[in-house]
Amino acid sequence: MGFEELLDEVGGFGPFQLRNLALMALPRVILPLHFLLPIFLAAVPAHYCALPGTPDNFSHQEAWLETHLPREPDGRFSSCLRFAHPQTLPNTTLEREAPSPGELEGEPSTVPCSQGWEYDRSEFSSTIATEWDLVCERKGLNRVASTLFFIGVLMGAVVFGYLSDRFGRRHLLLVAYVSTLVLGLTSAVSVNYVMFAITRTLTGSTLAGFTIIVLPLELEWLDVEHREVAGILSSTFWTGGVLLLALAGYLIRDWRWLLMAVTLPCIIGILSIRWVPESARWLLTQGRVEEAQRYLLHCARLNGRPVGEDSLSQEALNKVSTGEQVVPRPSYLDLFRTPQIRHISLCCMVMWFSVNFSYYGLSLDLSGLRLNVYQTQLLFGAVELPSKLVVYLLVRRAGRRLTQAGALLGTALTFGIRLLVSSETSSWSTALAVIGKGFSEAAFTTAYLFTSELYPTVLRPTGIGLTALVGRLGGSLAPLAALLDGVWLSLPKLAYGGIALLATCTTFLLPETRQAQLPETIQDVERKSVQPGLQEEEMQVQN
Repeated sequence: MGFEELLDEVGGFGPFQLRNLALMALPRVILPLHFLLPIFLAAVPAHYCALPGTPDNFSHQEAWLETHLPREPDGRFSSCLRFAHPQTLPNTTLEREAPSPGELEGEPSTVPCSQGWEYDRSEFSSTIATEWDLVCERKGLNRVASTLFFIGVLMGAVVFGYLSDRFGRRHLLLVAYVSTLVLGLTSAVSVNYVMFAITRTLTGSTLAGFTIIVLPLELEWLDVEHREVAGILSSTFWTGGVLLLALAGYLIRDWRWLLMAVTLPCIIGILSIRWVPESARWLLTQGRVEEAQRYLLHCARLNGRPVGEDSLSQEALNKVSTGEQVVPRPSYLDLFRTPQIRHISLCCMVMWFSVNFSYYGLSLDLSGLRLNVYQTQLLFGAVELPSKLVVYLLVRRAGRRLTQAGALLGTALTFGIRLLVSSETSSWSTALAVIGKGFSEAAFTTAYLFTSELYPTVLRPTGIGLTALVGRLGGSLAPLAALLDGVWLSLPKLAYGGIALLATCTTFLLPETRQAQLPETIQDVERKSVQPGLQEEEMQVQN
């Protein structure tokens, strides 16, 4: 008897699983609140050099700025330069200071802002950019903060992936809640940029625990028939977090209070941990039969299945446990020791890097769009709902591999078409960005389901941890790639689209997993895995 048969006895989808999905909803909501927070937290409002000595009764602000600030080619006042000496305007009584010798022969000389900046506070009362003047020569530090956060997520994926295989999913989920709460609140009271950057990096590492733990806790209690609907249903909570962030950002315009608001829900998670079940699959692989029996009986009771202790005797569970204990201490090396697991790991690494790189490249860079930041974020969140519905239909009919490849190809094409659209047609660029967001979200949703089905139970969190690690590397590079527009304006979009196209080809090298039982051991994958070119009917016969 295998675990799938045990799950059939106690119920593979019922009130127990629905309650578990509800408990896992909170971390899925918290993740986008923090991952996409730089959209508001690090926003850079319009700004120009601070100009001390502005007359209080000077009513013509435009004329005053005209005498002190040069204009950019697009007609806007410069954000980073001012005239070395105020200029005299025609038909004004404003006197010009004595020019320097160089100014007598050419354009007026300009100098960098030396006394700080004035910021437009109509949209944001405070961001980290306005708090620590992360503009002009220091604008790179703004992007670096986001990159450091995702580097923290990358490091956390390694740690949590390994520890959850060693010590269980449930205890590590509590650790993630507590540490995220403490570090998130500490970030909100940062006294300088360095403190903020360090605490946000550490917060990212603890949030990685949610990405590693939540999916196995959901998936390992579900039967084969309901994995698709449960996976898509649980992923809608991410979309709920995206929409909630748009609302929170609109209502809370100060970055410190906003950071506190998106962190405090961890308190609810800490209180709810008592109802979160440990994975019975994992317990059996570790030989902890009594605990697995207790959870299985509880599952049967909630699902209304007439199962007694005789049906789930320790003797029967011991046989299942003995057959599944093959890797007592899984490590990342186990992902590369055998041919098929190695093949899956390398392909998934490319796929996850692209999914994160393109998703966050599109989500965090809202420049050139016709809508304001709140409208754009709301629209980006809204388009994810129909995207998930389409994914649900496609993974059931077309399969995981084809759905994943199609979503990545659609993402690449939208980036490519945006390169051909004139910058003056901002409405078309906005429409393409929204369509691209839908494709990239579809790729993200499918990637979680697809990857979790490829790895065996004994290596599932470790495998997801590795792919999340590489994926977060892509996420950490996405904000920095946006700085490539200083080399060539279209280079960031070319990078995002090109990587997505590469991952499209790589995805076809992975085996299909539709309607396949979850593999329990490494031997299951090596014995039952199907080469990418085989038809799905052959896969079902082998399984």
